[in-house]
Amino acid sequence: MSYQHILYEAKDKIATITLNRPDRMNAWTPIMERDVRHAMETAAADDNVRVIVLTGAGRAFCAGADMDALKTLDPDDIRRAATLPPFDMNRGPDWQTRYGYYPSIGKPVIGMLNGATAGIGLVHALYCDLRFAADNTVFTTAFSRRGLIAEHGISWMLPRIVGHANALDLLMSSRRVYSDEALRIGLVNRLYPPDQLAEQTYAYARDLADFVSPSAISVIKRQLYDVPFQTLAEATIDANREMVVALRGSDFREGVASFMEKRPPRFTGK
Repeated sequence: MSYQHILYEAKDKIATITLNRPDRMNAWTPIMERDVRHAMETAAADDNVRVIVLTGAGRAFCAGADMDALKTLDPDDIRRAATLPPFDMNRGPDWQTRYGYYPSIGKPVIGMLNGATAGIGLVHALYCDLRFAADNTVFTTAFSRRGLIAEHGISWMLPRIVGHANALDLLMSSRRVYSDEALRIGLVNRLYPPDQLAEQTYAYARDLADFVSPSAISVIKRQLYDVPFQTLAEATIDANREMVVALRGSDFREGVASFMEKRPPRFTGK
């Protein structure tokens, strides 16, 4: 597929999806929506990809929706489903929404937040599994200052990351949140100077790609995203069931063998 508003590269087991409208601070568009979803699904289906990095070109990650498009937005657009894949009866419905599909991808998705992260840009950052940010990044939910509400499931996801009170603060005020506060409240996992962000993010991604079992990561990710819908008993039953599968898998045997032989593992994801 030829992408218009993103760049896609898969190298050394890591797929990088770059929002590529730097002259507009990577403002979100319907074309970008299509491009990102296709690229995410491409990376998810590629056996040679073990980690996905989502970032932005230039000085911003994503400064929110393109205001030119927003001015003429049809109110019924929010219900639009024409570009969504058919409903999959074998997957949870919560992770088949318009933007909230990242948790259904069985690979780590790291948001490498290289600058302003606002509105719909923040929504996408929250759906990433991890968020590594430049220490000059500014965050804002933005919605209430545009007369809008908490969109695209951010009212569900944000409190689970920063807590209920912090989520109310960020959503009601739409104030600017600077990187040090973002780290303190758990909005981001790590901060780095801008000139070290890519190096440190890819070092982390390479460690996952080279030394961690893909099958283990996939199950662990699913387990954690299932937990909000489970009791402790249900989570334990699920873990017991998955443990039987893991103990019979080649990645478990390889994990033990590589430890005993003091060598790097050669995981296959099986």
